[in-house]
Amino acid sequence: MTTKKSRTWLITGVSSGFGRALAQAVLDRGDRVWGTVRSEGDADAFRALAPDLARAPILDVTDEAAAHRVAAAVEADGGGIDILVNNAGYGLVGGVEETSLADARAQFEVNVFGALAMMQAVLPYMRGRRAGHIVNLTSVSGLVGWPSLGLYSGSKFALEGITETLAQEVAPLGIKVTMVEPGGFRTDFAGRSRKRSEADTDRPDLAADYDATVGECKRILASHAGHERGDPARAALAILKAVDAPNPPLRLLLGEDAVGYATAKLTRQLADIEAWRAVSVDTDFRA
Repeated sequence: MTTKKSRTWLITGVSSGFGRALAQAVLDRGDRVWGTVRSEGDADAFRALAPDLARAPILDVTDEAAAHRVAAAVEADGGGIDILVNNAGYGLVGGVEETSLADARAQFEVNVFGALAMMQAVLPYMRGRRAGHIVNLTSVSGLVGWPSLGLYSGSKFALEGITETLAQEVAPLGIKVTMVEPGGFRTDFAGRSRKRSEADTDRPDLAADYDATVGECKRILASHAGHERGDPARAALAILKAVDAPNPPLRLLLGEDAVGYATAKLTRQLADIEAWRAVSVDTDFRA
């Protein structure tokens, strides 16, 4: 009987939410997890989950040099990084017009450039071994835009574009890439992982004009907090299935709501393509 080799995971943001649920599932089956956190208290709590298997480096993913130091430390610990999971991030709530550029840049700094820094830090090692798997937690909001989540959605759309391209670049090198696109789950997204744009209360005219769209979506987000249908523990098991698969998916939707929203958008896109096909193809040079 062949014993399955344990693997080493580097997961960003394991203090709570998807990161904690996935790390727990990985530890439960005997794999090692280097899970990044933001404080010593969180580090102690994570290591206590499995003292022999859990490591908890403190990391701000926007610190590029620190990302490379963490990747090097994992590699030096022996075995190398088998799976990188970019989970760290947060959601910025605010209409597009009412969101300050400072808040927008901060959103992209974490959700896009932080993930990019981690990928660039681990890829040299994975290329050297011609093996590895990068898993980026995006969102169904990386496929479908929502009023009040424009900048968050934009950051996830950007991460999806980078990830989809990376998958093509590294496939010949034996490296696998997967995007995980959750819908609504009972994580801390409605709590400390969500930030409200500071500018969205400064303009009463914006609040009035956008109440039926941005305002309504904010109310829906608030009412759903803590009552989402998705179970993070079951999501973690789904991610493990994808990572274990011989041919993992490029995209893994999580939740019935995510599947419904994505399917509806694709249906509308196909309809638009067909309706405007003649106009689209009529723009080529004439022979």
